[in-house]
Amino acid sequence: MADRIRLLPEVVANQIAAGEVVNRPASVVKEMMENAIDAGARSVKVNFRDGGKDLIQIVDDGCGMSPIDARMAFDRHATSKISSVDDIYALQTFGFRGEALASIAAVAQVELRTRQQGDELGTVTEINGGQFVAQNPVMCPVGSQFFVRNLFYNVPARRRFLDKSTTSAAQIKTEFQRVALCNPQIAFELFANDVPLYTLAATTLAGRIVDVVGRHIKQNLLEVDAQTSIASLAGYVGRPAAAKRRNTEQYLFVNGRYFKSPYLSSAILKAYEKLIPESAQPSYFLYLTIDPARIDVNVHPQKTEVKFADEEAVWQIVHAAVRETLAKTGAVPLMDFDREGSVEIPPLTKGAVYGEPRAMSNSDYNPFREEYIDPSAPDPNVDFAGFDVPYAGDSALSDAAGPAWGGGTASGRSGHASAFGNGADEFEEIPSGSDPGAGIANWGAHCGESTLEFIPSQAAAEQQRLGVEQRPEFSDPLPLAGGYVAALLGGRLVVVDVRRARERILYEDYLRMLGHGSSVSQQLLFPERLVLSADEYALLEEHAVEFAALGFDIEFAGEGAIGVRGTPADIPADTIDQLLYELLQAFATPVNLGDVRREKIAAVLARQGAKCSPGMLAREQAEALLGQLAATADFSFSPSGKAIVAEITPEDIRAKLG
Repeated sequence: MADRIRLLPEVVANQIAAGEVVNRPASVVKEMMENAIDAGARSVKVNFRDGGKDLIQIVDDGCGMSPIDARMAFDRHATSKISSVDDIYALQTFGFRGEALASIAAVAQVELRTRQQGDELGTVTEINGGQFVAQNPVMCPVGSQFFVRNLFYNVPARRRFLDKSTTSAAQIKTEFQRVALCNPQIAFELFANDVPLYTLAATTLAGRIVDVVGRHIKQNLLEVDAQTSIASLAGYVGRPAAAKRRNTEQYLFVNGRYFKSPYLSSAILKAYEKLIPESAQPSYFLYLTIDPARIDVNVHPQKTEVKFADEEAVWQIVHAAVRETLAKTGAVPLMDFDREGSVEIPPLTKGAVYGEPRAMSNSDYNPFREEYIDPSAPDPNVDFAGFDVPYAGDSALSDAAGPAWGGGTASGRSGHASAFGNGADEFEEIPSGSDPGAGIANWGAHCGESTLEFIPSQAAAEQQRLGVEQRPEFSDPLPLAGGYVAALLGGRLVVVDVRRARERILYEDYLRMLGHGSSVSQQLLFPERLVLSADEYALLEEHAVEFAALGFDIEFAGEGAIGVRGTPADIPADTIDQLLYELLQAFATPVNLGDVRREKIAAVLARQGAKCSPGMLAREQAEALLGQLAATADFSFSPSGKAIVAEITPEDIRAKLG
């Protein structure tokens, strides 16, 4: 019986391998651009015709090749990047397998013109379908020029199933953008059918992002910077308000290489949780730098997948860094960002042995020495005339034996005299129900060098949006057409979306009502009759008590028919059917009313209630609305994660005025 197993010819093997490494024209562009960068190029030009099927041309000013290297470069597994398998785990270059040029040359007609610095002549090498054709000297600049013609000309089945030219052109553009975004220090040019598409000068990372994506993203970039012992993370993320339903502005890079990772993408989305709608996607351009020995890039033919040795730790680093960036800009609350003196805690490693830290103590400590100062004692430089201030044992100031805290200073006074007078007539009385903390803060601000530090409560500290004070106060409201109000917030000009503001106010009102188990109901002049499915009708009957607590007055007529005689207050009558449907979906979730479902129900009620907001408010209405908004727990974003307040900066005004 004849032997059946045969060794494939090298040309056939290369054509098969080309299907893995080079599956479309964009793959050729990616491999060639990365080779140019590995060669130390400072300028790379790309030109393609007919979606890359007719011609792909890459020109760089890198180190170039000698005639021998130019010939060997097309041999399979010929590479200058590695010499042993251990080198794969210490890679600082894009290419390393030595398969790209061999695979490309196996399915195309390739011409290479190259010259090294110092050589008078360069060399031109021609390969057709994996077969060497010729090599001759030629006059050419320093660097390399690749011409890839008639891709898959010798594999008709593959060429027949290539994407149409417009799709291939879009794919090439995408690969070009990825490489360009990762190398802002290099100048790039892209031509389609000899017509320029991109001309990118060497610039900063932020400048390159703006040049590639567009000037619209410039105002929405937030810088990310985190340094840890495992990885460093740099780059930019987009503002929550700029998130889109379909967002292609999402890029992850590791050690200068673009990669895809749904796992790390989930860390970014988690950081935006409750800041953007569930269906929205934020922009991000993040660059990880990790020890090459801790990652494996050789797990995918196109090298777009990466394995991390410390995957969970990297997830936490990415999530924390993005969350911190959003918090610094006021998007999410964070108590403290001072890193000075902070201690980095490395993640737990299995099998590691950690030593117990040494206990530190002061052997000279003696609280009975005369020079010892009790930290709880009052400052002797401050005159507390007229006040009964409790000492150790009480942490708050008391005005039991003195005048009430005032919200301002005495008229015509300054310095210590006005701040610490002897008469009660120099201090205003606090209005009933006001917060004495505000008076303490104001009083302390006028104490000169001997001020008392007022520590706000945690609830007040959490109100850190738009960098305003702990107690935001809108002033000088100006109603605008289209459902907006302009106002001053902490001395800055802002615009408030009236409908979203009302949605936030209603949301918190409904949350309180649901927490108390009751709501205000409004009776309809004409009952609304609706027909539900059997499942919806059964669900409504099951939760009839809870719907009544929300403010619904419902009559069950049987066979799926109901009559709605009353609804929660502030709900427009024309939204009852949509409101009931959304509420039934919320009640269908298997969670307790006191947890997630209560928030979801409040969000549904608020969203429907806000639809009846008027288009343009009177000045008094606008002032009342902003006062209610300022009293909410979060005046920056609606329950659905959309921005309520937008700041208009001097830069915005200058940009509009030119």
